[in-house]
Amino acid sequence: MLQQIARQQDIVEIAPQGSTPKAAALAHAAQQYGYTYGMAYRTGFKNSLVQVRMYRDPRPDARVREAAAITAHPQAGNGGTVPGLEQGSLKPLPEAVAAVAVLKDLITFDVMAQYVADRGQKVMCYLGCAVLTVVLLIDRSPVEAVVSGGAVALLVTVAFKVGAIRRSRITQRLTDAGFLVVPDGQGGQRFLRPGQQLPGHTNPFAA
Repeated sequence: MLQQIARQQDIVEIAPQGSTPKAAALAHAAQQYGYTYGMAYRTGFKNSLVQVRMYRDPRPDARVREAAAITAHPQAGNGGTVPGLEQGSLKPLPEAVAAVAVLKDLITFDVMAQYVADRGQKVMCYLGCAVLTVVLLIDRSPVEAVVSGGAVALLVTVAFKVGAIRRSRITQRLTDAGFLVVPDGQGGQRFLRPGQQLPGHTNPFAA
């Protein structure tokens, strides 16, 4: 990541081997070098990797933030300290914990959006449960078939409900942190600071 930042790339891709908190910690460090959060999604084998995309922030205060980080951490790419993180670790410093928590929520919300079922997908899931029940009727008793199909339908319902509750809680925390909920033009939701626009190819504040 630091190599990408050193080249002053317009887009920095962060894909740590590990959990969402690690991705959030790295995203926070990138912010100190004048980047802003763009999006996150799962990729890799069995979607086991969380990838975060950061965009170079063109605003003047971002350049001030970048200069301050470079001055305070001149050896960041050579084993020195990295802004916001404990040396040699992805653990955020106490003063960065709150900011990393916000980034974790942004990342989690975007990643969960990949698995949010719309009405059509829900109908297909329940239809699949009905088909399963019919198939089980071939070699099981009607009671066993109905119970098995009903159990699967219940698990699906619980999964949908838990996901909705979790997203609702994240939404509340982010709005409490000052973010605005905006549509992304593809039926989804994004969170932006007041005055910020959806990320473009290289400029997150471009129309």
